[in-house]
Amino acid sequence: MFSQTSEMSKELSVYWSEFVAALPLATIGLVIALVMLMLAKPLSSQMIKPISYISSSILIQKVVRRIFSLLVILLGIYIFLRLAGLEEFAIAILSGTGVVGLIIGFAFKDIAENFISSLLLSVQKPFKIDDVIEVQGHMGVVKQVTARATTLVDFDGNHIQIPNSTVYKNVIRNMTANPKCRGYFVIGIGYDSSIIKAQQLAMDTLKETSAVLSDPEPQVLVDILASSTINLKIYFWVNIHEHSLLKVKSLLMRTIMRSFEKAGMSMPDDAREIIFPQGITVHQHDEKRAAPIVEQEKEEPKPKSNEEDLIAAEGQKVDLSSDAEDIREQAKQARDPEQGENIL
Repeated sequence: MFSQTSEMSKELSVYWSEFVAALPLATIGLVIALVMLMLAKPLSSQMIKPISYISSSILIQKVVRRIFSLLVILLGIYIFLRLAGLEEFAIAILSGTGVVGLIIGFAFKDIAENFISSLLLSVQKPFKIDDVIEVQGHMGVVKQVTARATTLVDFDGNHIQIPNSTVYKNVIRNMTANPKCRGYFVIGIGYDSSIIKAQQLAMDTLKETSAVLSDPEPQVLVDILASSTINLKIYFWVNIHEHSLLKVKSLLMRTIMRSFEKAGMSMPDDAREIIFPQGITVHQHDEKRAAPIVEQEKEEPKPKSNEEDLIAAEGQKVDLSSDAEDIREQAKQARDPEQGENIL
């Protein structure tokens, strides 16, 4: 029992002597580690200055600065462990950093994918803040792009958050990059009407509408020979930064329809055929009995025509302004959907 106690005391004394011998170097290593910890941020800020000349992306600069900071801190920890005589432990930490990184990468695969996609979006910049885009059937004004998601404000005023990986991997339709946008609609005329005259009337209306661009020029083409109508497809271009495509389309449809009516052109409905498999019995009424009914029908007042109201409405100033600016104003007044700076 006494021998075991003496051996333990000897081992403790050996450990104590080794600790005292390594204490000065360990203290120096600890001071170096603390100094490098404090200098990590300013040193990383100086190191990324060349990056700012290559890319103006705030997100890329932030990521590179954090990587440099982490490397400086790891270097300080490594120096401390080496001076403290813990070389094997230092090597294990450095080698284990890569293993831990792989484990974290698999565990947070979606987060890492969104983060990498945000880096690529920040570099390539397929759209900017306040652009009108469409991704996966969602259309709206770009309000915010963070390291996780892209936030759109649609034309109903709703906030739509789309993960950046989804944005990057899908088709992005940017409707603001080119302000000129084409619209079209179909209007049918009867077979007894002149096609050339109808095309000329529609073209005159297009040229008289100030919101319709002359370059590219509008077109009025025969589309389909339907069962009861000749369908004309009318193409027109507008500047969506200034005018709403839907409002201009509504105005043109109404104006062209009225011009066709004034010219006496027929616009029949599609023909419908009703089949009675069992047949139908036709009864002929006595004219004397039917006469009072006819007299009663003649006495019924006819509904008042609203043609004058329509003409008066057409004479009023029509609002054709773009709706995108209203959505941008709503997006500015709304709260931020999540914390984080815009990366675009």
